Amino acid sequence: MTPLLLKSYTASSCLGVGLTATAEALERGCSGLVACAFESVRLDTYIGEVAGVDTQSLPPALRTYDCRNNRLAELALRQDGFLAVVADTAARWGRNRIGVFIGTSTSGILQTELAYRERATDTGELPAAFHYGATHNSFSVADYVRRRCELLGPAAAVSCACASSAKVFASAQRMIESGLIDAAVVGGVDSLCLTTLYGFHSLQLTSRLPCRPFDRLRDGISIGEAAAFVVLERVAAAPAADAVLLLGVGESSDAHHISAPHPEGLGARLAMQAALSSAGLEPEAIDYVNLHGTATPSNDRSESQAVTTVFGGAVACSSTKGATGHTLGAAGALEAVICAISLRAGLLPGGTNTRDVDPLLTAHYLTENRRYPARRVLSNSFGFGGANCSLIFGLAG
Repeated sequence: MTPLLLKSYTASSCLGVGLTATAEALERGCSGLVACAFESVRLDTYIGEVAGVDTQSLPPALRTYDCRNNRLAELALRQDGFLAVVADTAARWGRNRIGVFIGTSTSGILQTELAYRERATDTGELPAAFHYGATHNSFSVADYVRRRCELLGPAAAVSCACASSAKVFASAQRMIESGLIDAAVVGGVDSLCLTTLYGFHSLQLTSRLPCRPFDRLRDGISIGEAAAFVVLERVAAAPAADAVLLLGVGESSDAHHISAPHPEGLGARLAMQAALSSAGLEPEAIDYVNLHGTATPSNDRSESQAVTTVFGGAVACSSTKGATGHTLGAAGALEAVICAISLRAGLLPGGTNTRDVDPLLTAHYLTENRRYPARRVLSNSFGFGGANCSLIFGLAG
């Protein structure tokens, strides 16, 4: 594929709002996970909640879209001069030549959960103020971002569980490559809700402690929320040496099981190999792998095997979910931004909370930050049902 420029990017998670807070937390090896006190949830688990979402307002013209998910999107869009870069990009390419592709899994489902509490006792009718299409609907956040950025190009929501906002990069790349658009706003937004927290708890997948990927005693995930966005565009001129490029995308669907990964990491291996092929790179060209690394026994085991099969045991890798929690449909975009931060800072982030790496896992897992001038990194995102996506990012110079 022809490389694409990450013109601008931003991320907000429990690590902090915006790039500076996120980068500083990564430098310190911090975790944003705290004991769950979200809404009415009563579970013995840790979560990654973003500060300031409840008080964030939407522009008056877009109040119909008011829900936690879109408030989280608005909070992130306002950071790091992102909206100004979108406006500049639209002025250069034209508003109808910029697409919007946003990944989400649960979207604004919390709004429906709250509406159910207010339904009529005699008929069960939901309150008149509830707008499913502008809140709970998976397309809501993509529609909101498109309208908020005043863009007129094609827009789509991608919802395939935890690979959602990695796959939006592939969607945008295909549209740009085909000549239908010249740039895109891509990203992911997923917010906390009762269905997610109680649902993963019912599957016995949540940990009572902050999650610890690849640890010998790992026992489950910590649910987080996040919003992350990238302006992705054609490389019109020679970019700066420290500019970050999307070099390769790889997708696969092993469809092994509705929730469990392929035990030998088949889909993960195919996605990573496809990304390398797309970028025209050999495995040894990759300096670091940002793992999907959810901290469930089966996910980490299968991903470790896949990484070892593709790269051998030498490439450094880690999961940043011990710091951010598993942000589900936003994980791919959040970790893409973390990869961009890491490339420019010369930092390979260690796996927060992981103390005793499982000796049965053969991947070269980092437990502490390492200073290293990485040139190319690969990021994995794998979802329920066998939806897999790997992205390769690199510095231009």
